[in-house]
Amino acid sequence: MSDTTREINKVTGTIIRVSWKLIVYAVVALLLYEGITRGYAFGHDIFSSSAMASEPGVDMRVTIKDDEEVADIGAALEKAGVIKSRYAFVIQSIFYDYGSSDHPVEGGTYLLNNSMTSKEIILALREGIKDEAGEE
Repeated sequence: MSDTTREINKVTGTIIRVSWKLIVYAVVALLLYEGITRGYAFGHDIFSSSAMASEPGVDMRVTIKDDEEVADIGAALEKAGVIKSRYAFVIQSIFYDYGSSDHPVEGGTYLLNNSMTSKEIILALREGIKDEAGEE
């Protein structure tokens, strides 16, 4: 191999290494950006109770079984369109002491509105405020 070929190989290798480093840095920066924005949005959903719709909203009946898991209740509420995120609901239920031994999950049919905030929904479920057809 001539000296010129070695120099060309050396320069080419350096260019390839630098290119790979730039690609890795770009991917890491993109992942950080996505993680930060999604993390902020999730935190905002947890700490800022906002309703899915403005007043007057739509009434929806949600049936909950006795001793149902809070995560399953969150999934049912998300599917019904009453809350935005089941995961935020689970964390909020810890903050508002819903589903604990002091305030266990009480089964029944609840009349909820999509203009209610998640805090209002948790408090209604915790206090056992059921639909007119319910017992309470």
